[in-house]
Parts: sequence; C-alpha cells; structure tokens
Amino acid sequence: MTDRGLILACSAIGAGLAMIAGIGPGVGQGIAAGHGASAVGRNPGAKGTIMSTMLLGQAVAETTGLYGFAVAIILLFANPLIGRL
Repeated sequence: MTDRGLILACSAIGAGLAMIAGIGPGVGQGIAAGHGASAVGRNPGAKGTIMSTMLLGQAVAETTGLYGFAVAIILLFANPLIGRL
C-alpha cells in the first residue's frame, strides 16, 4: 500500500470515528429535553426560565457534534495530509 493509500484509509477510519461523536450530543439533548419537559410540568410558572436554560445547554452540547462532523468532512474531502506527499 502506498503512503497515499494508507493516509486515505486512516482518514476514512478517522472520519468514521469522528461521526461517532454525534451520538453523545443526541442522547444528551434528548435527556435534557425530557427533564425540561418534566420540570415545566411540575412548575408551569417557570416555563421561560426552564426553556431558556435548556435551550442554551442544548446549543452548547450540539457544538460537540458539529465539531465531529466538521472533522469528518475535512478528513474525507479536504484532507490536509495528502498535499504533503
């Protein structure tokens, strides 16, 4: 296997592993939404505070998934390691 082939194979594996990073934010956001819904059910008067806090937490959690997606796209389509060969 040539150096280029090895880099492409490792990049594909790395991109797949980077996409696994999307599982954590999905699960975390689902749990946060469930807890937020139950909190609003217990205290409807605090809906605004609960919803804004929940959405802020979900936005922060989503950045992990987006970074993993960006890394996967870079490894697959704009691989900076190929230009060095």
